Amino acid sequence: MTQSTVATRTVRVLVHGASGKMGREVVAAVSKTTDLRVVGAVHRNTAGHTDLELPTGAGRVPLSNKVGDVLDATTPHVLVDFSTSEAAMAAAKAALARGVHVVTGTTGLTDANLKELDATAQERGLGVIVAPNFALGAVLLIHLAKVVGKYFDYVDVIEAHHEAKIDSPSGTALAIARALAESHGKPFEHPAPEKEPLKGARGGETQGVGVHSIRMPGRMAHHEVLLGTAGQTMSLRHDALNRECYMPGVLMAVREVSKRKGLTLGLDKLLGL
Repeated sequence: MTQSTVATRTVRVLVHGASGKMGREVVAAVSKTTDLRVVGAVHRNTAGHTDLELPTGAGRVPLSNKVGDVLDATTPHVLVDFSTSEAAMAAAKAALARGVHVVTGTTGLTDANLKELDATAQERGLGVIVAPNFALGAVLLIHLAKVVGKYFDYVDVIEAHHEAKIDSPSGTALAIARALAESHGKPFEHPAPEKEPLKGARGGETQGVGVHSIRMPGRMAHHEVLLGTAGQTMSLRHDALNRECYMPGVLMAVREVSKRKGLTLGLDKLLGL
């Protein structure tokens, strides 16, 4: 299937991690469009089911815990993944081997993972979009952190999520920290305490950027950047109130991925930031 052919017909989408919280949102969002169509679903625990009912009443699609089998049965154009880093890599490699583009919001992928995805996608003339966050406001927060980071000497990133989030810190917090360090050009000042009655009270640290994670019920996703220099402070903040806020970014990535070759890291590239 050539990229030009994909662009002129309904894009067939396979959702990997379809029974998870983000996966269910993706299935619902794609099902509401006229140019995209869910053709299959993969989840590690199918509870004995072999198909998934679409929320729009548009019928049922194959469901399995074996990504290769569903790829072969449904011949999608794009695989959308929200799972774990290990499962995401296995699914992405299976998809690329079959000529299927990949969009993933799974965090925890290593630099080696990204290089492998890029090399495979380049070799096969396919697109892979990896984004730590699909909320447009969060993407703009990362961009603004890069803009202002060069003007401050001290910075901390605070992120808060629900208690079931499997990684700490969040992928978005790490992306913010990388953007800050890149713009600053050298490590930020990060004074260590002379005394530490409670170990770890200063949080994590990378390139002088302090990173603090909060996990509790009632939180969706909160990211805040606190910057300081002589006589002044500045704060940048973004709050995701529900998972629906990620869907415009996901749909944008699904529509754009076939136009790209190799790895695109971050939704900011699609927004031209």
